[in-house]
Amino acid sequence: MLDLILDSLRVVSLPMKVNFRGINHREVALFQGPQGWAEFSPFLEYSDEESARWLACSIEAATQVPPKLYRSSVGVNATMPALNGESEITQILAGFPGCTTVKIKVGTNEKQDLERIATVRKLNPRSKIRIDVNGLWSVDQAAKFLELCGEIEYVEQPCATVAELRELKSRVDVKIVGDEILRKSANLFEIDLNGAIDILMLKVQPLGGIKNAHALAAHHKMPVIVSSALESAVGINYGLTLAASFEEMSYDCGLGTGSLLAKNVAEIPIVDGKMQIQRFEPNFDGLEVSAERFDWWKNRIMRTAALLG
Repeated sequence: MLDLILDSLRVVSLPMKVNFRGINHREVALFQGPQGWAEFSPFLEYSDEESARWLACSIEAATQVPPKLYRSSVGVNATMPALNGESEITQILAGFPGCTTVKIKVGTNEKQDLERIATVRKLNPRSKIRIDVNGLWSVDQAAKFLELCGEIEYVEQPCATVAELRELKSRVDVKIVGDEILRKSANLFEIDLNGAIDILMLKVQPLGGIKNAHALAAHHKMPVIVSSALESAVGINYGLTLAASFEEMSYDCGLGTGSLLAKNVAEIPIVDGKMQIQRFEPNFDGLEVSAERFDWWKNRIMRTAALLG
């Protein structure tokens, strides 16, 4: 398997339109197998141990026949980074044509966060609003913010721990989505999320692939939503495949983040708020990294593959 990966390995650096998650370029590794191109793209700071699930997913994508799909396209939300200013927000929203749901990054500055939500509401008064906190708040901070921010569809990962999420859930009526609480867990199947969250966020790479994501959904027995890990078009396409493989998908998915990239290896357009699953050949022109960065990724893959056995 390692030979299959390394023989076709390409590593690209994709420039961002705006700083997102603290990065201006997204480095990803791509390789080809019998089922097509696959992506391995844990963030640079992730350990080999955490990256192992990401590699398991990419091997699955390259080698395993996709599951049964219930739809050919998936509804997606717009993603609003933590920036302010009406012109900047207008420009970002323009990259998500037809999307009727907007997920807004919040959590670091209450005043600016509330202003960002208000601006999105002003520009898109009919859109559903969801907010993503990445576990930054205490229970009291979360409860206060949810009183101030107006009606939202849900709050994603408002607090970091299961205990905090359970306490918050007992104090507010807003639906709570769990993201990091699952994918950062040492054992994805042992963590008890009952009474802590209402909806389970599935990200195909961090959770080890489509088969494992379905097993987790069945185990935790709650509604699911699929989101990206800021992948290239290759990884996004596999996320779309995961979303389409659920017979019921009641929420717009967070898979439109390619709109935050200035360049990509392929384009999966958003049309009327939906993205279509595609089959394409990546275009690497002008995107490949230096020999030094390629070697860094090659060594990372070799170390991570050794952990998978």
